[in-house]
Amino acid sequence: MTINNKAPQAAIRLDFHALSPEAAFDALGVDATLGLSDEEVLRRRSRYGRNVLTPPKRQSAVVRFLLQFHQPLVYILLASAAITVALGEWVDAGVIFAVVLVNSVIGFVQETKALQAIDELMHSMKTMTTVRRGGEKMLVDATELVPGDIVLLASGDKVPADLRLVQSRDLQSDESSLTGESVPVAKMPSVLAADTPLADRTNMVYAASAITYGTCSGVVTATGDATEVGAITRLLTTTDKLETPLTRKIKHFSSVLLYVIMGLAALTFAVGMWQGRPTFEMFLAAVSLMVGMIPEGLPATITIMLAIGVNTMARRNAIIRKLPAVETLGSVTVICSDKTGTLTENQMTVQELVAGGETFTVSGLGYTPHGDYTHTASGKRSGQRSEHSTPFLQEFPALEELLRIGLICNESMLTEEEGRWGIKGDPTEGALLVAAHKVHLAETAVESRFPRLDTIPFESAYQYMATLHRSPDGSTVMYIKGSPEALAKRCSTMLIAESANLRELPFDGRAIHTATEHLAAKGLRTLAFAKKIMPPETRAVSHEDLNSGLTFVGIQGMIDPPREEVKFAIQQCHKAGIDVKMITGDHATTAAVIASQIGLRGKERDGNLVAVTGKELATMTEEELFATAKETAVFARVTPEQKLRIVEALQHHNHIAAMTGDGVNDAPALRRADVGIAMGIAGTDVAKDAADMVLADDNFVSIEAAIEEGRTVFGNLMKFIVWTIPTNLGEGMIIFLSILLMSSLPMLPVHVLWINMSTALCLGLMLAFEPKEPDIMSRPPRRPDKPLLTLPLIMRTLFVGTMMFLAGYGMFHWHLQNGSSEAQARTAAVTVFVVIEMLYLFNCRSLIYPLRHVGFWTNKWVFVGVGVMLTLQLMFVHTPWMNSLFHTSALSLRDWASIVGIGLVVYVAVAIEKRLRLRVLKRHWK
Repeated sequence: MTINNKAPQAAIRLDFHALSPEAAFDALGVDATLGLSDEEVLRRRSRYGRNVLTPPKRQSAVVRFLLQFHQPLVYILLASAAITVALGEWVDAGVIFAVVLVNSVIGFVQETKALQAIDELMHSMKTMTTVRRGGEKMLVDATELVPGDIVLLASGDKVPADLRLVQSRDLQSDESSLTGESVPVAKMPSVLAADTPLADRTNMVYAASAITYGTCSGVVTATGDATEVGAITRLLTTTDKLETPLTRKIKHFSSVLLYVIMGLAALTFAVGMWQGRPTFEMFLAAVSLMVGMIPEGLPATITIMLAIGVNTMARRNAIIRKLPAVETLGSVTVICSDKTGTLTENQMTVQELVAGGETFTVSGLGYTPHGDYTHTASGKRSGQRSEHSTPFLQEFPALEELLRIGLICNESMLTEEEGRWGIKGDPTEGALLVAAHKVHLAETAVESRFPRLDTIPFESAYQYMATLHRSPDGSTVMYIKGSPEALAKRCSTMLIAESANLRELPFDGRAIHTATEHLAAKGLRTLAFAKKIMPPETRAVSHEDLNSGLTFVGIQGMIDPPREEVKFAIQQCHKAGIDVKMITGDHATTAAVIASQIGLRGKERDGNLVAVTGKELATMTEEELFATAKETAVFARVTPEQKLRIVEALQHHNHIAAMTGDGVNDAPALRRADVGIAMGIAGTDVAKDAADMVLADDNFVSIEAAIEEGRTVFGNLMKFIVWTIPTNLGEGMIIFLSILLMSSLPMLPVHVLWINMSTALCLGLMLAFEPKEPDIMSRPPRRPDKPLLTLPLIMRTLFVGTMMFLAGYGMFHWHLQNGSSEAQARTAAVTVFVVIEMLYLFNCRSLIYPLRHVGFWTNKWVFVGVGVMLTLQLMFVHTPWMNSLFHTSALSLRDWASIVGIGLVVYVAVAIEKRLRLRVLKRHWK
């Protein structure tokens, strides 16, 4: 027989799941028996490349550092610094350059610390795999695979490329990181329809998934970037990352400020020239105006405040990778959450059982073997675990029989490592082990009493597994578990409980079907259990032994349950005006049930939440998708591209969207979302790399905490902006009016820089430590189209800025009229600005409420900052070396008293204004 070396016919673009294995071999140009020759492998590798994913392009450290300067305010500062250098004002220029450098270094360091240079998908492919080439089996590096290679896989193997199954035995594949499916998927080679969704293509296995059970052979249909995982990574590289609400608002604010400042500076210069004043003097005045009106401390303070927010969130298990995400969290209006491992435990758990015609419920979540059984009819509970079989099982022997079958007709193992319980093997079998352990039925004890004699492994074609055991009374019994449909047609009798006794009655298929449907309606996956007494001499069993004569024992219903704390967290989100949506690759019924249990709100039908499937989304127009995304709470069986479309549709409705997830399939949507949130424990590295934030504890509750912190950070940023802008406004008014009136400048550029920088760092920055206000999570999110400064805050800014202008201008000329030197008059004008800012800082500790509402002593850093600023200002006024450096002069005690008095007047005036505007301000805030 010769090897078929015919070239593949556009193999990567074919729907291989819709082809038979023979047709797939033909399309790929490969002999089913021999595989590819070495020469053909080399030829195809040169055509398709190695089986690796193209690493994403990353910006160099230099580029990332330079991008820190890419902000309008920074451009203004650099321009001002360049002009001051040209004027020979080296101190001024040095201060400005230092401000810009500090801001950029902080941003660069934070971003560098957050970057995680990892690529799980590429690592997942660096493994050895068994192939058939030239008629021989051989072990090769998975990166050397090419389309057309025949690959052999067994339980525990990672799938190295996309494969069309050719043969399989009892095959199950874990595709949770790719599709969101919470349990391993049974696979078989049968042909499927061409429009079968990715998650339902049971004749394909995909790169980045893993074989959890059985064996198979398959032909490689796609490698590297052409795989389904490669398509997701391409989405990552082509998905745009949106600007955050803060960066958008700061960018707009800075642009407006830039035009205003440049316009006023040009007007100042023109007025001075029209008045016939010296060109150099007017140029200096224009620069003074620019320096005065630019909030030099704003970029650095924003960066530092965000960095402080990062540290605070880290203590609450939210690790921020990108600084702006801190603020964006506070503006989130909708959270799109993956189900498996995010809202749920990602641990299958038995919750309801039917045994001997009686129903039982069981408490407890996940793989921790603690929980109580409750007999539904009587309300009796199993109580705490003990060292021996509990009386509860003696009273309900059908339940004991059911649990025993699940325990020993089982190939998995319950483990405990460092207090964390887990499963080695299949999650469904793990749930059966945990259910038995909750009433202290342990494998070792039961297996010693019921030693196994033979096994029929699970096969997809039969949908059951059977084990043969020797029972304590010397009889031989076969235990079977499988799908209810597979076992029901093989049963002739069923166990029925009568008090503490069991009877066998004729099998009632209708009753079993009703019980199964009842459990399925709750979103539970059902598994049926049966037994058959065999002749005592039996040592082996076959499928023929299971064709008939089984006794039906019961059903166990299980689900990947929601986390206990999630429901309260979602209630808090709703209270804060944040909508929560579930976007999952799992089944629609299961998703809808979980969504109802955790309290999601959305479109309902007959009192139940409606789950829109990926198949339905695929047929929707953009307009239909926009409407559906807005009103629907549950999306099931969706592809990565559809997750991305849903996020984009919500953003089309002006939502600030957060997307949570842990799988490879979540990564594109995580990147596109305003805030991408990945799980730190269960999350794939690809998801983490695409996210803005990583939850260290994988707990949805931490998202609510992070949003709370984000709102606090944004609120404190607003307090800083409302506190600092009046100073710049007052300084600009002083300089502009002085030019118009042809009088001396009350402040030199170096004085303006002193005020702006020292107060920003010593006073304004202390607002970053303001604790959250009591009702911060009772307010709805800020509207995305809401301006940075609302009308009441603009009026406050103008009011305070005008009072600072009057105080500074009046203080300067009052001193001149009373015989003081210009240096002393300017020192008084600078000092009155600083003192007003000190006292105004206390007004800004809450933009809505009076100071007593937030507590006078709740932020001790404010008092530290005031103390430091007061010390620096005393040095500025009274130390000779600073007098020489800044052209200042000492003030008398009387001067200080008048300055403090003016500051108190401003403080009281603002307090009265806040009181008068409280109701209006509340309405505008909300």
